[in-house]
Parts: sequence; C-alpha cells; structure tokens
Amino acid sequence: MPDSEYRDIRKLDLFAHMADDNFTSLMRGAYVQNFPAQIELITEGEPSDFLHIVISGSVDLFSAWNGRDTSMATVRPISTFILAATIKDAPYLMSARTLEKSRIALIPSQDVRAIFDTDSNFARAIVTELAQCYRSVIKAQKDLKLRTSLERLANYLLRQQRHAGGRAAFELNFEKRRLASVLGMTPENLSRAFKGLQPYGVVVTGTRITIENQADLERFAKPNPLIDDFST
Repeated sequence: MPDSEYRDIRKLDLFAHMADDNFTSLMRGAYVQNFPAQIELITEGEPSDFLHIVISGSVDLFSAWNGRDTSMATVRPISTFILAATIKDAPYLMSARTLEKSRIALIPSQDVRAIFDTDSNFARAIVTELAQCYRSVIKAQKDLKLRTSLERLANYLLRQQRHAGGRAAFELNFEKRRLASVLGMTPENLSRAFKGLQPYGVVVTGTRITIENQADLERFAKPNPLIDDFST
C-alpha cells in the first residue's frame, strides 16, 4: 500500500487514536485493489470477510428483494463500509457496487475483531462510528415516514445545496433514477415531484438544479436538524 494511502487511512477517526503497533498489525493483512464502475464488491447474505475503505471513487450500498432493488447509501472517500457486519461477524445486510472507477482497501474482518479486543481507543472509535451510523438510520427513517415525497425531495435539494456551498444553482450528484431509489420513489413519482416544486422556485435543467426562491422552498420544506443533519 502506498505511504500516502496508508497515512490517509490512519487519519480516519476510526483509526486515528489506536496504538501504532496495532495499526501496523491491522494494515499488515490489508491490500488495495482498483475496480471499474458497476462491479459488485459484496453481496447481501454473504459472510463479512473484509472491512472495506473507499480511497477514491464512490460505492453504492443497495439491497434487493422479490425482483425489486433500492439504493440505501452512497459511500465516498475516505470512509469505511460495512462496519457492523465486520464487528458482529454476521452476513452483510446490503450489497455494494462501484458507481465509478474506485480504489478500495480491504482489511480482513478477523483482524479488525482481534484488534477491537485489545485496543481500547480503537474499540471506542468503533462504538462511536456505529452510534453515528445508527443515528443516521433513524434520521433517514424519519425522513421517509414523516414526510411526503414532495417534502423529501425538497429537503434533499436543500441538503445538496448546502453541500455545494449554498449556491442557488448546483448539480445533482447522481442520475435521477438512482435519486428516486434513494428517496423511496419511482422515477415517475420523482418527475412529478420535481414539477410539484416548480411553484416554490425550483428549476430543473437535466441534472442542474436552480433554486430561484430560497425562502419559499424553505417554508415548504421545513428543514429540521433532527432529520436533515446527518453529521450529528
């Protein structure tokens, strides 16, 4: 593994405070691999053999059942997935595929569990990350169950606007069919929802969104940090 990637992984909150010897031991069995776009990295139901770290590119976490599938989350550099399955030594509850050319580090799950038992700082960091993941799941469930499809889309656009620096015009970070899946909608319902936001100043040109009346959209969406702030 190149020194730059080794250092980048070390800076992650999950690994930042563990003992040097333990981090070195953990990385001894790790390796890095390049994957093209649309490659399935893991399949739900399979044993969790590795903890994955996205170094570059992006990964779609998704699930499928009875002929249907849905996107659950997008993982971007530099971050891990799926930690809970690794710690529990349980099957993956989601599948993962690359959205673009990606570079992934793989750490054997048995090594992660071994260091978890011996390094208290690493164990605390794992508990903290799992707690953050749990809170994010609760917020996503509240968004899905308490809001209409139009309200979910409006708040999603406001979140994306913040990520884009607050500019009135910004690009969607993935194509609309996948966005519909993330928001728990069909592509047809998403198209209708975009039209439904036009009276609130939302203009759609391909994947480019322009919010022409910020106050109107925020009054309609009623953004709430207990739902929309996934960083806390």
